[in-house]
Amino acid sequence: SGESGAGKTESTKLLLQHIMNLCKGNSQLEQQILQVNPLLEAFGNAQTVMNDNSSRFGKYIQLRFQKNTVRGAKLSEYLLEKSRVVQQDTGERNFHIFYYMFAGLSLKEKEMYGLLDPSLYRYISGRFGTQDAAQRWKNKYQEVCNALDMVGFQEQEQVDMQAILAGVLSLGNVTFEPEESSGSVKVSEASRGWLKAAAVDVLSQFLCFVPCSPWSPSVSCCCSLCADARDSIAKVAYGRVFGWIVCKINELLAENVDPEVELREIGILDIFGFENFAVNRFEQLCINLANEQLQHFFNHHIFQLEQAAYKEEELPWETITFNNNEPILNLLLARPFGLLSLLDEQSAFPQATDKTFVDKLNSSFKGNLHFQPGRGRVLSFSIIHYAGKVQYTAGGFLEKNRDTLPANIRGLFINSVTPLLSVLFTGKSLCYDRASHVNQGHLGRSQHSLMVLMERMYSSNPHFVRCIKPNSQKEPGVVDNQVVLQQLRYNGLLETIRIRRDGFSWRPSFEEFAER
Repeated sequence: SGESGAGKTESTKLLLQHIMNLCKGNSQLEQQILQVNPLLEAFGNAQTVMNDNSSRFGKYIQLRFQKNTVRGAKLSEYLLEKSRVVQQDTGERNFHIFYYMFAGLSLKEKEMYGLLDPSLYRYISGRFGTQDAAQRWKNKYQEVCNALDMVGFQEQEQVDMQAILAGVLSLGNVTFEPEESSGSVKVSEASRGWLKAAAVDVLSQFLCFVPCSPWSPSVSCCCSLCADARDSIAKVAYGRVFGWIVCKINELLAENVDPEVELREIGILDIFGFENFAVNRFEQLCINLANEQLQHFFNHHIFQLEQAAYKEEELPWETITFNNNEPILNLLLARPFGLLSLLDEQSAFPQATDKTFVDKLNSSFKGNLHFQPGRGRVLSFSIIHYAGKVQYTAGGFLEKNRDTLPANIRGLFINSVTPLLSVLFTGKSLCYDRASHVNQGHLGRSQHSLMVLMERMYSSNPHFVRCIKPNSQKEPGVVDNQVVLQQLRYNGLLETIRIRRDGFSWRPSFEEFAER
């Protein structure tokens, strides 16, 4: 764990290499496991203000062993930041894979996928990169292709996948205009070519018949609803491709052993770091909530269990206090009046708006030490997290939490001529069962999968790798003492050092002691 840009993903890669090296095998499976990372980074990482290769999802890698040999691996992914597909803030980029494709595909391949000059695409903000960057991306694209081959993806699957990604980019350029005669909305003449390039012509029938809101049935409102529908299609399509890649990896890396054989396991959790940007949205709340839970797990393990062991051994001991973040987790997760429950409740009301949600928060958490109402004209609220105060901009919270795809669109995808697109939406290939938590919004569902993960972690024997960021400028070889000290403080590392130092840091077993 650690802040965004502190080195979690790099440490994970080194740890995996180290474990594979210790196995001393040179099997194909070990090579495949190492190839998984470049693949996941291409589709799940992006440049942010804080980090040029920021993980925009959380991953848990389970390695299964029989007698010191890796026999299989399983990957779980959490909370992919799908909104990045359709919108990035200043200084940020979309997922790496889009840039890799532009840099790495040949002219003939681009023609096949209907890709034009990158400066034309709205979903990558019309920005590409320097010559140097393009060369780096070209090399990265080759790495991704090698990884896809190595892990075992068929050629046709790779073609279909890139066709979907190119279609997503083209879809982003579809715009809408009023239909003069009928007072409804149609795909603008100027963007008909993009709709064709997106290879989903039937979408034009759907996109122009998005039901208008009864509260503001103006044509401009319908145009905006059509644009929302377009973006939600792009986000869902990308999210499904990512989920499919993870499923496919799991099929290819599954252990092939007798079910009677007991396998031992090492799990590595590499999850997105705590974030506090100039503008923080729904996605930052999801990320910071996950970090809040990890911090609680660390506290429980180091402070509560550790000190209980000292008391049991009857060491002369004065209890060391620590910053317990349980009140913050209660504010966020308590039922039925925690922030998450209130968000799901508001998301279920068609008339509810981001403003009614914020009003509800302000009245529910009045006087709570970890909550502050927003000030100024922007609709917002602040939470005092374990790592400091973060102000969240509330616009878009309900829409992102609903995370819905209109039913008729689902039907179009299922009947798509692209075989992979059809598979992604029939649900046969997906590894997760959405039906089990149907009444929860996006954050609720993510929370459910995180809770399953936390249960697994509480029953394991954890080792904590705390990654510390040396400076805020993304500079090598520069240590900013204040930045480092702040992290040591809020992570509870100063108290951890005290506990370990005062409580005997070397702990041989009785056998080791007697032997010695």
